[in-house]
Amino acid sequence: MDKIIIRGGKPLAGRLPISGAKNAALTLMPAAILTEEPLTLRNLPRLADIDTFSHLLNQHGVSLTLEGSRPEEFGRVMTLKAGRITSTVAPYDIVRKMRASVLVLGPLLARCGEATVSLPGGCAIGTRPIDLHLKGLEHLGARIELTEGYVKAAAPDGLKGAVVRFPFVSVGATENLLMAATLAHGETVLENAAREPEIVDLALCLQAMGADIEGIGTERLIIQGKTRLHGATYAVMPDRIEAGSYACAAAITGGELELVGARVDTLGSVIEAFDEAGVAITTTRDGMKVARKGGSLKGISVTTAPYPGFPTDMQAQFMAMLTLADGASVLTETIFENRYMHVPELARMGADIQVRGRSAFVRGVEYLTGAPVMATDLRASMSLVIAGLAARGETTVSRIYHLDRGYERLEEKLQAVGADIERAGGE
Repeated sequence: MDKIIIRGGKPLAGRLPISGAKNAALTLMPAAILTEEPLTLRNLPRLADIDTFSHLLNQHGVSLTLEGSRPEEFGRVMTLKAGRITSTVAPYDIVRKMRASVLVLGPLLARCGEATVSLPGGCAIGTRPIDLHLKGLEHLGARIELTEGYVKAAAPDGLKGAVVRFPFVSVGATENLLMAATLAHGETVLENAAREPEIVDLALCLQAMGADIEGIGTERLIIQGKTRLHGATYAVMPDRIEAGSYACAAAITGGELELVGARVDTLGSVIEAFDEAGVAITTTRDGMKVARKGGSLKGISVTTAPYPGFPTDMQAQFMAMLTLADGASVLTETIFENRYMHVPELARMGADIQVRGRSAFVRGVEYLTGAPVMATDLRASMSLVIAGLAARGETTVSRIYHLDRGYERLEEKLQAVGADIERAGGE
């Protein structure tokens, strides 16, 4: 099993390209099920999760072709064509690898009137039930049965528009219901819908495919169902979590990076958190520039929340950055109950972190020391890389298959901006 070796202490400097967003791509790909015509996605990242989702769609009968794939390019162009759905079953062997697989449920049900989808897997960061997905589809007229680890859904006469109010914000449920509603009979209203940029991206793609959607970017989405959608070509948005992660890397090393392709407008309160921590984010012609304002990082308090609040997917990376800040920081996790598994690994590097319930108390230390550490999930993996980039000596990060799920060519990108980092084969 591969590992990453980092010899820290080198400030990062230069231009670093930001890839297409993993979370957006994994939402856009199942939209191809909604039409018989081709959906072409541009700026698709090269990630393990994309390959897994491609495999899942392929077994449903979706053909996938790659175009313009050149080694020097970071993005890919993929055309997905669901001319005929050959299977409405999403099997456990594939779905267990990645939670986003559940997003085929709504499109399959809307297009075919039935779907059998394994209960999902993914990173072990806490309980993430799909109750809201299922209850929402029931509001649209689906019959839902849970049996032997599978969701069996049926709507033989088609889905019917309805008002669905989510009791709390759910990104996945909003995405599944939004896709399903585009082919439902009549009007669907989604209230208390998630507003993440990736949902905006999905809605814009669906519009390009002929969907009738109002309220994009708000908590109230109104969808007029269509009898069919058509094909389209759509570019995946840049990855805001990747951009935020590399911004943390620039800040902790005292470097200066221009993140090419990054969009400040998608980062929400992350920009404010960087500002409070003493990190300047400025818009450039090609993206955004990241550098400390001068002097040391400053301790801050951060609480994760749905967009435009501080994203749970940035909590671990910020924690790593704040281990070297002056003073104390408090990070409170409100989304997932088991998202501090990186804390013991950061402590092995000399970080001073205490976890009490849903809050982590970080006291900045003078320096971190390289150590062998183990990744536990995708964002935790990146937090260890960020810490390793600033640590004295050598850090070895094992179980990096998590990183390959969400960060495209990580070591190549970091090497190009001055990091001493390499991938090595494991034992």
